[in-house]
Amino acid sequence: MSDPSDIDAVVAAVRDHDRFLVTSHESPDGDALGSLLAMHLALTALGKDSVMLLAGSAPLPGEYRFLDLSARGLLRERPSDHAERVLVAVDCAQGSRIGDDELLPAAPLTLNIDHHHDNTRFGDVNLVQADASSTGELLVDLLEPLGVALSPELAEALYTAIVTDTGRFQYQNTTPHTLRVAADLVEAGADSHKVFQGVYESVQFAKLKLLARALERAEVYEGGRVVVSSLLRGDFADAGAAEPYSEGIIDYLRAVEGAELAVLVREPPRADGPLRKASLRSALDELDVSVIARCFGGGGHRQAAGFSSDLEIAEVTRIVLDEYLAQRGEHPAG
Repeated sequence: MSDPSDIDAVVAAVRDHDRFLVTSHESPDGDALGSLLAMHLALTALGKDSVMLLAGSAPLPGEYRFLDLSARGLLRERPSDHAERVLVAVDCAQGSRIGDDELLPAAPLTLNIDHHHDNTRFGDVNLVQADASSTGELLVDLLEPLGVALSPELAEALYTAIVTDTGRFQYQNTTPHTLRVAADLVEAGADSHKVFQGVYESVQFAKLKLLARALERAEVYEGGRVVVSSLLRGDFADAGAAEPYSEGIIDYLRAVEGAELAVLVREPPRADGPLRKASLRSALDELDVSVIARCFGGGGHRQAAGFSSDLEIAEVTRIVLDEYLAQRGEHPAG
């Protein structure tokens, strides 16, 4: 659990300042986007001057269009007055994952609000609660001391964050508190059916084609305990798919019977940035994939992590398999 003094420090910082810039990590997921919007709405409700920023030009996942982030003023380039605004980073375990190297050192004050257990505490104020299911759940607990009432739009943003990071309340991070919070959000006006349809039943055809390619290329290792697949740059081009379309594909790999570890290595279709990105998912609580991700300079949760690398896919696979076997107390063959 987070220290009450951490919550008090965030509340004090919000009360003592008037201008904020809210951001999250690159390649954002539902928790990042929902928490981003929720924090912005909470600050706005308090009469603060708040702007949202997601650095970079990569398109956002289409399944979150219903959040209307662009219409709500989302920026993709830092504003000219960014150095005059308190930086609020939500769902971001490392400062480097913000995606703009100038934001953090220029900020007069940084609030780091997150639930990743390997968070580097890069903020001036750090509210990190590793046992929260999501940053969205943590933000719900922050609203009352901030004095912010739940509006339907705020509740819906928070519900989106929670439902996606818990895998529709199926992952092990779902606690009784998580379910009670979700019920409160629905009671406050979150449209759970709208969120479900938007996230899970609005799949672009190009994403379906990308999924088919990943499933076709999937291979099993270590007697079926590890499932690995890859998406090449050409796959994105052939499917007519943008990089965010690969979001969620790894969950199909994790669902394979007997799989303890799922790995998806992809080559982003953009020319800038790392040559390859990888996602890791664990089906065992004792298998900490964030440890594997840190071998490549990445990180994440015990059961969901990721990293970037310029290594070839075969070399990435070899290292991941070696690290998996090390955690399982086994030795690589040969």
